[in-house]
Amino acid sequence: MTDHSQSTAPEPTGRIVLLTTSHRVAPGVLSWPAWQVLHAADRVLCADPGHPQLPYLREAGVEVEHAAPDAHELVEACAGGRTVVVLPGGEGDRRLTDGLARLAGSGRVSMPGLELLPGSYDLPGARLLDLVQVMDRVRRECPWTSRQTHRGLAKYAIEEAYELVEAIEAGDREELREELGDVLLQVVFHARIAEEGLPADGEGDGDGDGEGDEGDGAGTLGAFSIDDVAGALVEKLIHRHPHVFGDAEAETPEDVHAHWQRTKAVEKQRESVTDGVPVGQPGLALAAKLAGRARAGGVAVELPRGEGIGYELLELAARAEAEGVDPETALRAAARVYREAIRAAEGVGG
Repeated sequence: MTDHSQSTAPEPTGRIVLLTTSHRVAPGVLSWPAWQVLHAADRVLCADPGHPQLPYLREAGVEVEHAAPDAHELVEACAGGRTVVVLPGGEGDRRLTDGLARLAGSGRVSMPGLELLPGSYDLPGARLLDLVQVMDRVRRECPWTSRQTHRGLAKYAIEEAYELVEAIEAGDREELREELGDVLLQVVFHARIAEEGLPADGEGDGDGDGEGDEGDGAGTLGAFSIDDVAGALVEKLIHRHPHVFGDAEAETPEDVHAHWQRTKAVEKQRESVTDGVPVGQPGLALAAKLAGRARAGGVAVELPRGEGIGYELLELAARAEAEGVDPETALRAAARVYREAIRAAEGVGG
């Protein structure tokens, strides 16, 4: 007599693991859970024979099949409780994930467990690696970009800096994000040019191939990369913040400023407090900077007196700096009010 009191246990449905990795992390550097799943899986599938992780998986003894199953095939591969790991490409596998979603939503298929397992994560700043790669390709392949020099790009650095200041003063965060990107582009662009070791004006590269000619004195002498720029900046920030990275103490912004100035004085070994002040900057900013350097350095010097608006502006700029006001910012604010008054008088809205 057959006992029907006990029902037959359902067949295990298995498990699908979509193992994602970031191309911004070195291949082979995977999380421990990722390695555990890879070694324990019944099958590991990858549609891309050139996937950057494959050589490292082989070295670790993980057998990977080159296969691109559809959703039905993948579900069937999990029958009997098997675990199947899928390595999508860098852009993912929309066809597969959409197919699995449709199957799960149909209610007609006993679905295996579905897990998305990040094998590696992007760290903060990871997209900067993309920027460096894109800039490298554009420099090599764009007819305009490939011919640019430090000197030729200088005007754009000034323009982008002004546009950034305008976005800050306007309080437009969307515009601020874009303008920060434009300023960052100038940094990456100049650093990419510097990798070629060319002079500021681009001379010494007679054949236009972007590489210094042998014997012309350019070559790669003085070449540096974006990593050199970033590395020097990291060292500078650490060195000038002993209250953060060392044993020094700073309780107020004034203490921090004093640390900064002392450290800069030792680093630069300047003969005058005016050394390092760019004289090509806007006049009001230049006057205020000089007045600030003299005041901070304890240099007792009277403002020069003379006839004309220049001396009057110099006095106003020095007074503004002493009162903690940036004269350039103050003048721009007043100029914007003046601009709106002109537009109103013209009957121009907005």
